[in-house]
This record gives sequence, structure tokens and C-alpha cells, in this order.
Amino acid sequence: MKTSWTPIKTAIVLGLCSATFAAMPASAGGQATPQSAPAAQSANPAPAAQPANAAPAAQPAAAALRPGDDFFAWANGDWLAKTEIPADRSSWGEMASLAENTNQRIVKLIEDTGADKRAKGEARKVADYYAAYMDEAAIEKKGAAPLKPLLDKIGAIKDKAALAGALGASLRADVDPLNNTDFATENLFGLWVSPGLHEPERNRPYLLQGGLGMPDRAYYLDASERMAGLRTQYQKHIAAMLKLAGYADADADARAAKVFALEVDIANVHASRADSADVLKADNTWTRKDFQAKAPGLDWDAFFKAARLSDQDKFIVWHPGAVTGEAALVDKIDLATWKDYLAFHRINQMAGVLPKAFVDQRFDFYGKGLSGTPQQSLRWKRALGATNEAMDEAVGKLYVAKYFPAENKARLQAMVANIVAAFGKRIEKLDWMAPETRAQAQQKLKTLYVGVGYPDKWKSYDGLKVAAGDAFGNALRAEEFHYSQEIAQLHGKPDRKAWSMPPQLVNAVNLPLQNALNFPAAILQPPFFDPKASDASNYGSIGAIIGHEISHSFDDQGAQFDAQGRLRDWWTKADLEHFQAASQKLVAQYNGYKPFPDLAVNGQLTLSENLADLAGLSAAYDAYRAADNKTSEKANEDGDRQFFTGFANSWRNKAREAAERRGILTDGHAPPQYRAATVRNIDAWYKAFDVQPGQKLYLAPEQRVRVW
Repeated sequence: MKTSWTPIKTAIVLGLCSATFAAMPASAGGQATPQSAPAAQSANPAPAAQPANAAPAAQPAAAALRPGDDFFAWANGDWLAKTEIPADRSSWGEMASLAENTNQRIVKLIEDTGADKRAKGEARKVADYYAAYMDEAAIEKKGAAPLKPLLDKIGAIKDKAALAGALGASLRADVDPLNNTDFATENLFGLWVSPGLHEPERNRPYLLQGGLGMPDRAYYLDASERMAGLRTQYQKHIAAMLKLAGYADADADARAAKVFALEVDIANVHASRADSADVLKADNTWTRKDFQAKAPGLDWDAFFKAARLSDQDKFIVWHPGAVTGEAALVDKIDLATWKDYLAFHRINQMAGVLPKAFVDQRFDFYGKGLSGTPQQSLRWKRALGATNEAMDEAVGKLYVAKYFPAENKARLQAMVANIVAAFGKRIEKLDWMAPETRAQAQQKLKTLYVGVGYPDKWKSYDGLKVAAGDAFGNALRAEEFHYSQEIAQLHGKPDRKAWSMPPQLVNAVNLPLQNALNFPAAILQPPFFDPKASDASNYGSIGAIIGHEISHSFDDQGAQFDAQGRLRDWWTKADLEHFQAASQKLVAQYNGYKPFPDLAVNGQLTLSENLADLAGLSAAYDAYRAADNKTSEKANEDGDRQFFTGFANSWRNKAREAAERRGILTDGHAPPQYRAATVRNIDAWYKAFDVQPGQKLYLAPEQRVRVW
């Protein structure tokens, strides 16, 4: 997983894409990479420009609103009116605020460790890594010199066979299509190591499309004026980076034009973001011999040897069309252009540990241009992002020891058990589900592993060398160390209790191939979980998140995996048809939400997350009512209002337009205001807030989407 630890997503990446609270991914240098920002027809459709039942955009005048008109704005009006997005952020909300506070705690721990002469082992490595990144004077003094060995190696490429080796050597385990829905890498391809789709008993290498410096193929192919402007900026960015690295000004622009043209060619063979999320389209097993036959143009033997994958007999090719198309481009495009392409992307990836001119140039495009962020994050935030990326669980150990009390873990485990039980009861009551399908669904719940707080077994960083004052070298060694760790998994057995994210990340995730959930310690604190708050509020916030992650096991993707994590059709034909028909109603509902006149939410792209929001909120409500001992009608009504308001409060978020547009195009989550509108499908919400026909969010009972 790639993470820079500066949350910017507009949505919870809870689950299968994991991370409802995902942070912006980062490169080896700790700079935000060009990936999706953080980052869905009404039942009574109206013209696209003004959907009849669409939740309106966030408005500060909550007092003039009724809950049934815009629940998000009603519940969060004061916050929306008073809150400004920090200058160094593309969005801001409860998750980002909690992450900011958590990061400040962690930095204090790291600095204290650095000052402690007795600190040793992993704790010392963490402190030294952070300190080296913070030492801007040392980085400036070295200038671009650390790049020279890397660029010289690229410059020495003499033929296409050597190019294939260089492309293989650049491969990194930097994508994750199922757990973290992270599809983007600047390298030509991305590697993911995980249990096989049909072989839960062994790990397999997954190969994904890559090679783009902008977030998605749409940025290269969309004919809109805005996208055309970003393409012009990006080409200038390529040229600027080459010049900073020492390439002659006279021909850097021409080289940049060719590199950009190559990326346009790559974008043309890429699968769309929606297709990338379809695991059935990704179920392609290729043998080593298949690559030469199905994807000619690249010397695959040289590629796999350099990538240390020569001993692997089978691969799962997630994007077969892109692999074929990109291999053909290796043969078609001239060697000089490929060398410049490799050089630019290596410079771009390492910018965070290079002098300020590189850092600023990268931010000018990826921060200001792509995300609309006016000010760069402070150095300590970027240093922490880089340190988290390099040694995530070593940092997590420090955090857990100080800030995650045992009683919080016990209380959360009890809530999880209650919500799992509530989900099981909902399954038992489904009148449309056949007994054999129901039995399989219950087996998934029975065997579900739920990790709370931190992993049972921590990663080791014994083999990672961290040198004081060598930020660039540390970043390179950490990148290589992580890749070696992932490659080693190909020679061992899968561990279904292994975590996909570290404890200090404000996030949560569902791991379909492991039939497992992770709830990191950092999300298990106010405002999402507050030991002093009412059960109603906690079940509405962290409870809905827990329910969301459980529900990912039964969304449009999760429902394709059985209790052992095997991709298998365990549904009867009639049950599957019913489930798909109900799901399409949710697709239509979210397609009707239009944040901008020229851009609507993609209901199909966001379906998994929307299904999980709906089922998770429903199960959390059931669990809350089952655990609540109140008997008076008024107490129940008050509790219900607290529950649903807690849910809406957890989605507080404001985003800059550029960031929200990027999220709509590339993120599997709908913008927060529409996730809060999930309540319009829950009968109890109508009673709690006296929502009546004529109010904008009102849906007649027969129009409310009901799946689980």
C-alpha cells in the first residue's frame, strides 16, 4: 500500500477499496503521487442538470433546512459555515482532522525517540529516517548528485533487451486492486502479491497496468478544456523536472513532448477505472510462456529476471489489454524516448528527497494544478509521510504503545460482535434468499477474521539500513526493502491475519481474499469512537464504519468470494439476479447526483462502497437497537436521532473543486454529502426526523433501495 499519510480523500475508503479514510499515496521520496484524490438515477429521475431527489451540495444555512431536504447540510451546517480548508489541503473533514491530530502525536513520539540516546533498534531507525528527511540543509548541499547513478544507469541502456531489464528492475509492489483499490503506479506495470483468486492456500503475483504520471487515462483522453489545460501543464512539468536534473534546456522541451506522447499512447491501452474494479475481468491467469505469445514486443525473460520473478510459473494479469498494449509500445517507440521516460519518472518519484526546487516544481503541478491546493504541506508532515511509508508498522508500534488503551480494544471487539450478529440476523430474514445461499453467507460471517487496533504479528525491519543524513539513500533502500518483503511472500504461505494497513492510519478495510477486516487503532478514537459518548452516537459513527466493512464481504465484489476467500459463484441463479437488480437501483440513485453541471457521480464505479454504506448503516442500526435497553418511545426516538446524526457528522468534509472532480473520476467512493444521503433508504430515518413527501430526499417506501 502506498501512503503519504496526508488524508485528502473526500470519502471513507472503508473496505474493498479499502480505505474510507485513505491517505494520499506517496512515492519513495515521500511526495504525494499523481493518483486519485481523496478522495453515484434518483428513484424519480429528473433532467441531469437538476435530479429530482439528489442531495444538494453542502450549504451553510442549515437552520433554513429540514433534515428531509439535505440531511448532510442540516446535520453539519455550523461546521460547514465555520470551517475553511487548510491552505495545504485539497479537502478537509473529520477524518483529515483526526489524522492531523494523530500525526502531531506521532511526530512528538518520533522526536522524543530521536532525543533519547538509549533508543535503539526499529525505534532508532524511525527517528533517524525522519531526521534525515527533515535535514533540508544536507539535502540542498548534495543537490541533484544523488540522482546521477540512477540516471547514468538509464543512460547506459543500449538496446531493447536492456530496456526490458530496466523496466523489470523498476517494478515495485505499489498497487493493491482489492484491499485498497490502488490501481496507479508511475512504473510501466505494478505488482501486487496476494493469495490467488482461486487458490487461497498460496500467494500469487498480480500484474497491473501502470506508467502514467497523471491520475487516470481520462486526464489524457478527455477532450474538455480543463483536461486539455492540465495536459499542457503536465508536459511543462516533465520538461521542468528534466531541466532541474541537468538535462540541457535546449532539448528538454522536445524530450518532454515525446515522453508525454508516449504516455498518451499508454493511456489509450489502459482499462477504465470502472473496468479495473471488476474482478471478473481481472481473472486472467497467464503462464510465463503466455506473455511472449499474448503480449509480444517486450523481452519478458529479461523483464522477469530483473524483477526477480523468474521462478514464478503463473501470474494473474489484472489488465490483459493494457499489458498487451504496453508491451507493444516497448517495441514500437524508439529507445531514446523510453530512456527519457524512465529518467523523468525516476526524478518525479524521488522529488521529495531532492532539493527544494524539485519539491516545489512537483507541488506546483500535483498540488496546485491537479488538486487546487494553494500551499504545500509543512516539511514535518511530508517527513512523517515518508517515514510512515518506509516503516509503517515500526511507527505503528510507537503509536499503539502510547495511545491505544486495552479497554478501547475490548469495547470495539464487543461492538464488532454485535454488528456481525445483527448482519447475520438480517441474512436470516431475507425472504428472497435460498437456503443454500444463506448457508454460504452465514459461513462467511462465521469465519470472518476481525483485527482491531493492530496486527497480531508485527513486521520486522531488521534488514533495512537507515543512515543518518542520507534521506535519498534511505528512501531508495526502503523502497527496495519493501519490494523484497513482498517478493518473499511468494515463497511462503498466506497469512489470513496479516494486516493491509498500519495502526496509525485513520482508516478501515475489508480484505476479500482473506475474509478479514482491519480496524486500525487511529480510527478508534473521537469523533468516530468516543468512550464518553452515547451508544447511539458511537453506533452511528464507528458502528456504521464497522458495518460498512462487514458489508463489503457482501457487496457486488465481496459477494463473489466465499468463506475461504476464493473467487467462486456461491449464489443460486435466482438469488444472484435479485441481488443484481437491487444493486442496479442503487446505481441509478447515485447516477442522479450531480455535484457539477458537467459531471455526475458514477453509480457503477461507486457501487461497492454505496452498497456497503447502505448495508453497514442498516446493520449498525439493528445492533444499536438490540444493545439499547431503553423502553420509552421518546428515549428511542432521541436515540435514533443521535444515531443518524452521528452518521451524518462522520461525513463532514469540504473539498476544493479540482480535488472533488478528480475523486469523481477516479475514486470508488461517492462524495461525502451523497454518502450521508444513504439514510433516505432507511425507514427508521423517516420516522426519527418526520421526513414527509415533498421533501427533497423523500423516497416512497417502494422506491427505497433494500439489498441486505
